This record gives sequence, C-alpha cells and structure tokens, in this order.
Amino acid sequence: MEDRGAAYREAGVDLQAADDLMSRIKKLAASTHTKGVVNDIGAFGGMFNLNLTDMDKPVLVSSTDGVGTKLKLAFAMDKHDTVGKDLVGMNVNDIIVQGAKPLFFQDYFASGELQVDRAEQVISGIADGCKEARCPLLGGETAEMPDFYAPGEYDLSGFCVGIADNDKIVDGSSIASGNKVIGIASSGVHSNGFSLVRKLLRDKNKDLQEPFSEDQKLGEVLLEPTRIYVRTVLNLLRDFTLRGIVHITGGGFYDNIPRVLPNGVQMNLDFNSWPKHAIFEWLKQEAELSWEEMLQIFNCGLGMLVIVDKKEAEDILIRLQGLKEQAWIVGETVSRKMNQEQVQVKF
Repeated sequence: MEDRGAAYREAGVDLQAADDLMSRIKKLAASTHTKGVVNDIGAFGGMFNLNLTDMDKPVLVSSTDGVGTKLKLAFAMDKHDTVGKDLVGMNVNDIIVQGAKPLFFQDYFASGELQVDRAEQVISGIADGCKEARCPLLGGETAEMPDFYAPGEYDLSGFCVGIADNDKIVDGSSIASGNKVIGIASSGVHSNGFSLVRKLLRDKNKDLQEPFSEDQKLGEVLLEPTRIYVRTVLNLLRDFTLRGIVHITGGGFYDNIPRVLPNGVQMNLDFNSWPKHAIFEWLKQEAELSWEEMLQIFNCGLGMLVIVDKKEAEDILIRLQGLKEQAWIVGETVSRKMNQEQVQVKF
C-alpha cells in the first residue's frame, strides 16, 4: 500500500502520531463526560444537549485563556501533568464568579513536533481539571507546526462555556457599604506573574531543582496547579447570597477587585488577616518587592474573594471549612470617598 503520509512526514508533520494521540485523548475525554455530551471527540464539532428546564432566563457565559509563560517552567522541569489543570482553572474560575455553572470545555494544544507521551500528560491534566470542575472536555485541536515552536515546547489555550439564570447572575451590583469580604486560599502562584518569576530566576541564577521545603523542589512549588473553585462557589450559591465574587488573577488585587465594585463602594482589606504561603514570602524577598507590588501581581495566598452580608459571614466560613477550604474574613466594604482608590490595604 502506498504511504500516503510520507510527503507530509518529510515536511515535519507525523499523521500517525496524531492518530495515536487521538486514540488516547478519546479515553481521557470520555472520563470527563456529563449527561449533556452528545458525541465523542473526533467529530468536526463537539455537541452538547442544553437542558434549560430549570432556568427561567438562561444566559451563556464564556471565557478563554491560556497558561502563559508558566509553560516555560514545565519545559524546564520536564513536568507536564499539571499545566492542563491550570488551563481549566483559569477559565472556569473566571465564569464561576458570575454565578455560571460550566457546561463544557475545549482546548488547543500546538507544538512544533508532536510528542505523543508528553501531549498525553498535558491533556490528562486538562481531563483532571475538567472532572474537578464537573465540566466535560467536549473537544479541541491538536496542531503540529514544524519550525513554529522551539524543540520540546508547546502552547496551550482553552475555552469554556457556562450557563447562569439571568436573575441569579452575580455582578457585584448589590454590593454596599458594610458587607464582609471572605478570602479563600489559593494553592500557590496559580498561573499569573510568571514573566516576573522567570526574570527573577534568571537574574538570581536560581535552580528549579533546588530544595524549597523538606519534600518539594522550587520548581515543583512554582508549578503547583491553579486551584479550581467551581464546586465550592456553586455550593455557596445554593444556600447563601453572594453579592460579589472576585477571581484574583492577572492584575492581582488592585485590578480585579474594582471589576465587581459599584463606583460608590470601596474595599478595605486587612493584610494581616490571612497567612501568606511561603512561596510569596520567598518571591517578595528574592525580587526585592514591596507587598504593594506583590498585591498588584500575585494572589498572595487568596485565589477567590466573596463579598457577603455581615449577618451571613460566619455561617459561610463554617460552610467553607466543611468544604475543606481555608478561608478568612479579610476585609469589608465602605462608602468610597471622592477620588479615593477603590482598594485600600491596611498593612
């Protein structure tokens, strides 16, 4: 039989490797499926049966994001089984803050040369994240582009669609003076600020293999995947009124909190009200940054904030503890004075 793929293989694209990977992806994707999934991966488009019987005014909510330069650390550590979870987390955490339940997720994986085992590790991380978010991996794209990426490197992006009832969307419009702010712990640096992290590693000639703690290397701590808050937030929304939710992502505290605050409201945070993961103390010291600078770049230990009525704050904390989350009352909202910055931190 004629080798129909020879010419393309000589150009740098291995069709057989793509077929091998597809057979592995199908199993991984199938493990994430929910009852709304109509077809398996491999069709031209993923299909999802949208059940709207429990919503009066359904609204679709979407997000797209990547992992950013954190991938460079995965390449350096030759550790590829966690960045897929980062990818899912960065997307689903963005839509859950508006009260949207994730419906499905799609990914895009591109490399110069398709290494099947490595790609499978990446996509297994995506599947793990999807299962944690109860969000099926509905489809995606695996692209092999010779000479486009450095040897051994790849790029990763994703797309998530969720749904919310229009009357139950969380947009911050009901936030008022006197609300309490609860912070929920992050798992570490998550997936933001890695351009600065990598500059620090270069400037200080740091070795990712050096010990950071008794049982973890520096690179392992930095690669700790993004915490996924979907189940936690959906649980809270079922029984409590959340006036606003903030994902502390790119831009840190000073850029993300104002996205949910009404113009006349200011958030005052007590910096000493929550513990700081050792990696943030290390980054501050090694990069010679102030805590104000750290809060502009990193989550500094809080991946999600929820703004709630004062009378419900303690009950919500108890619920969060029952959900195995670390959480603290970290601030409150007050009336904003004219020309005052919306986020004030007491150190």
